[in-house]
Amino acid sequence: MDFFTACVWAAGIAIGIAAFGCGIGQGMGLNGAVQGIARNPESSGKVTVTLLIGLAMIESLCIYALVVALILIYAHPQAAEIIKTVAAVAK
Repeated sequence: MDFFTACVWAAGIAIGIAAFGCGIGQGMGLNGAVQGIARNPESSGKVTVTLLIGLAMIESLCIYALVVALILIYAHPQAAEIIKTVAAVAK
């Protein structure tokens, strides 16, 4: 296995783990917000604002993982040559 293949595998696994973790975190956050609003409906405005800010922070972690995965794939010194070779073989 060459370096480029290892980078592609690492990027795929990393974004999968990040998406799984962010999904779990967002579900737990939403669960807590809904339970809080159910117990005290008057606080729904503050809970909703805090929830949206928290969800944005959690989602940014997944976006950072995506950026790192794309850097792993496309910042390889031979990436352009490998992509040209794959495109030529695909024709």
